[in-house]
Amino acid sequence: MPAPRLLTGATNGNVFIDGDRIVAVGDGSSFETPEGVERVDCSGATIVPGLYNAHVHFFERKWSQAHATPAAELAAQLEDFTRYGFTSVFDLSSQWENTQALRERIERGEVAGPRIRSTGEGLVPPGALPPPMVMAVIGVMQTPLPEVVDARQAAQATRTLLDHDPDAIKVFLSSNSGHVVMELEVLRAIVDEAHRAGKKVFVHPNTADDVRTALSAGVDVLAHTVPRGGPWNDDILQAARERRAALIPTLALWKHLMRHDRLSLAQSMVATAIEQLRAWRDAGGIVLFGTDYGAVDADPGDEYALMQRAGMTVDEIVAAMTSVPAEFLGETDRGRIAPGFMADLAVVDAPLGNVRMTLVGGEIVYWERP
Repeated sequence: MPAPRLLTGATNGNVFIDGDRIVAVGDGSSFETPEGVERVDCSGATIVPGLYNAHVHFFERKWSQAHATPAAELAAQLEDFTRYGFTSVFDLSSQWENTQALRERIERGEVAGPRIRSTGEGLVPPGALPPPMVMAVIGVMQTPLPEVVDARQAAQATRTLLDHDPDAIKVFLSSNSGHVVMELEVLRAIVDEAHRAGKKVFVHPNTADDVRTALSAGVDVLAHTVPRGGPWNDDILQAARERRAALIPTLALWKHLMRHDRLSLAQSMVATAIEQLRAWRDAGGIVLFGTDYGAVDADPGDEYALMQRAGMTVDEIVAAMTSVPAEFLGETDRGRIAPGFMADLAVVDAPLGNVRMTLVGGEIVYWERP
């Protein structure tokens, strides 16, 4: 367990940590700390709950052989998260055995990194994935994904995945072209099996019809906006509000994917995604923060800026990375800075600003050195 330490001098007060928990929060006169406690100077900074990136992938080749990669090398790669204050990440489809090995090395203390939750391999309709040569060119490990044709097969494939105890189930609803589509009854069979096991279902939609199918089937999280589908109609927004589904906007993804196209096309795509997020938020839909790391670079700055263009305040964006995912995912001891909560924290120059330090369970996993 980490030694007791006191984070001092932050603009919003001091935080006393003992082991992996927060013990006390306040100014210098509101609580006492034992003699000899390590003091960490946070002068001029703000302490925020550890940030949650709810859409990442450990499917790039650099994560392969996670059980054997030297710890220092893995820790350096994991700074893609910790140097931005992310203390928790949700991997939405990767090679489960490999991601599990990575997670276990972090949990054993061999490697400094964020807490990892994962769906393992995602479920797909037949023929939905790009050819292996394309996957190799974009740097993705060759990972066969279970293909499902009908409701019976879908239910069985879901039970097989659940036997390996992933944290949720991921479904790709169609091919990127939108021509190969999973039928509603097939998706509903997956959702029913996952919910019986107490697991949430994340879906990758490509079209507005995919979104309608997902909401009709009772999925929990839409892992993307779908700018090729145009503005969202009232039926989508009403269903989002009634079913309490969450959206991960991944706005910067569209800027990245359209980088080879004409500027006007890229701008139009991003603008449509921004308006989808604005409409979802205005309708009272739940918003979770996620970048689709693995498909995009590590820096979340573009995502922050685009979410603000959609009308979200800094406080709302921070909430989408802290208290909102904690509540939505049932993690009742995370997402706040309060006694008894997990000491998952980020010390930042300003919310959405430069990160000085990241702590996971009271352990310092990233420290910006002068």
